[in-house]
This record gives sequence, structure tokens and C-alpha cells, in this order.
Amino acid sequence: MAIQKEPGQKGINWSNIAVGAIMNMVTTLGQPLEVIKTQMAANRSQSMLQALQAIWARGGVVGFYQGLIPWAWIEASTKGAVLLFTASEIESATTSAGLDPSIGGLLGGMGGGIAQAYATMGFTTCMKTVEITRHKQAASGVKPASTFAVFMDIFRKEGLRGVNKGVNAVAVRQCTNWGSRMGFARLAENMIRNARGKREDEKLGALDKIAASSIGGALATWNQPIEVVRVEMQSMAKGAASPNRPEKLTITNTLSYIYKQNGIKGLYRGVTPRIGLGIWQTICMVSFADYVKAWYVCSEHASFFLWG
Repeated sequence: MAIQKEPGQKGINWSNIAVGAIMNMVTTLGQPLEVIKTQMAANRSQSMLQALQAIWARGGVVGFYQGLIPWAWIEASTKGAVLLFTASEIESATTSAGLDPSIGGLLGGMGGGIAQAYATMGFTTCMKTVEITRHKQAASGVKPASTFAVFMDIFRKEGLRGVNKGVNAVAVRQCTNWGSRMGFARLAENMIRNARGKREDEKLGALDKIAASSIGGALATWNQPIEVVRVEMQSMAKGAASPNRPEKLTITNTLSYIYKQNGIKGLYRGVTPRIGLGIWQTICMVSFADYVKAWYVCSEHASFFLWG
């Protein structure tokens, strides 16, 4: 995954910031899966069909794109830039040190996931979740406040801590998410390469890379309980919450609350759409990103030889 160096180039590859921002914007095409996943995680008694009906009732097709503009776009561009930049540098350093590419992918993904969570996602993920969940107020006949009104209310009452509520859960989720996605994807690439009898320095075909990323994206959903905990911690639907819901939520007591309310099945609500979303995001941020970075290297080489 790490972008190749220019002839004689040393140091950091700043171009990965732009590549990460662009490629992660492409992942927002999967916003309907994000909305379905969030709906099911926040409403754990709903079936897939009931979740789809509830989203449709909120605005038809538009309901499946709630939170896309501007929050999902802001979140995608910023977190993608941080993720790919950090992960690529870590992966480049570890593979240069002689570690297996799957280990490099694991460490790069973990580091990138943690960095993006604390650098950008606490605020943007909170606001995106607010945009999706605040519409539940309309069901009780109360006119929902605007997203910015909700933000100001949270900020006045709880300050930055309130705005970044659930950021630790987000960090754990992103660390395990991208560590698993990139690690499993690189492991799958090695297995495919070995099965096809290719040398380590031989490139895989596009379909092979997409297959490897699909495997990585699907297997990475083992951490769905962390995602359900994150949604519950950031949910704005406090009025309809159970009286047993802890007043001050932490990762531990939220996990315990969900398990007591819904059992082990509740901790995996929304995993089906998340598998689809995880596959799409991993294809974009691993397979497609590799090709974009390779194209960038070729264009830089051409400039180098033309202009010296």
C-alpha cells in the first residue's frame, strides 16, 4: 500500500493526504448502507425490512442520504487524508524494516484509524449521527431542531467534551476497523499471490486486488459491537431511551446496557449492511488507492525526466 519513493526522494509522502481525501470521498457513494447500519444499530429491535421502511418514511430516497451533505463529505475528506497519510507512512516504514506486508498493513491501519478518530472524527461523526437520528423527534409530533441548533445546544451544555462524545469508542472502532481491513487485505493478497505462483515483486491483477480487499472488508466487521456502542453513545434519542440507560455513558457501561437490553444479537445489529459498506470502503482505500498512488508515481517520474 505504501506509495513508492521518487528516485533519490527521502522523507514523507505528502501526496497521500490528497489521495486519501479524494478516495475516501468516493466511499460516500455507500451512504445508504451507512444510514441503514446506523438505523439498525440505534433501533436494535427493528428487522432489516422495518429499518428500510423507517428510513423511507423519513423522506423516501432522500432519507437514505441523510447526513451526507455536509457532514459525511467533511468527515470523508478529512479522515481519508489522515488515514492514508498515516497508514502509508507506517506501512512503508515497517515493510522497509523487513516485516511481512500483512503485519505492515495491520500496523498501518491501526495507526491510521487512531489518528483519524482523534484528529477529525469525534466532531464530524457526532454531527453525522445527529443528522441521521434527530429526525426521530418528528415521529412524536415535535419539530426537529436544525443540525446547527443541536450542535450549539450540545456545546453550551457540555462544551467540546459533549461534541466529541463517543470519540474513544470511535478510536477503538477505527483502530480495529482499518487494522483488520488492511491487515486482512494484505494477507489475502499474499495468499492469492502464492496460489497463483507469483513472486513477491509481481503485481496482482485488478480483480485479484478487489477480491483481496473484499475479503478484508468483510472479515473486519467482527468488531460490530464497537460500532453499536458508538451509535448508542452518540444517539440523540434520549427521550425514548430505556430508564436503565446509564446517564453518563462509557464504552464499558454502554456495552453492558446493550447486552442486557438486547443480548448478543443486539451487539451485531446492522452487521449485514456494514459488510457491504466495509467491502466498498476497503476496495476504495486499499485496491483503488494503490492504483491512484501508482499513477501518481508514474506522472511524477514523467515530470522528473521532462524537467529534471
